[in-house]
Amino acid sequence: MRSIESRFIIQVDKNQYLSSYSCFAKAVTGQRFSERVIRLWFNKLVDKNDYDIVDKRDILEHLFSLSHS
Repeated sequence: MRSIESRFIIQVDKNQYLSSYSCFAKAVTGQRFSERVIRLWFNKLVDKNDYDIVDKRDILEHLFSLSHS
């Protein structure tokens, strides 16, 4: 299995004009990553200016559901 980081880098290269959050969402979609792994890489890769800290828990839940869709 390829890591979230490598999938994220591929998405950034393909979609240079998308936000880091959008690229991260594309990287995890359908890949069945655990919540812990998504949370870890989200904190490392997604620019904090791309989301409101108040919404972080809802965003992480949404990313987990994308990963398992």
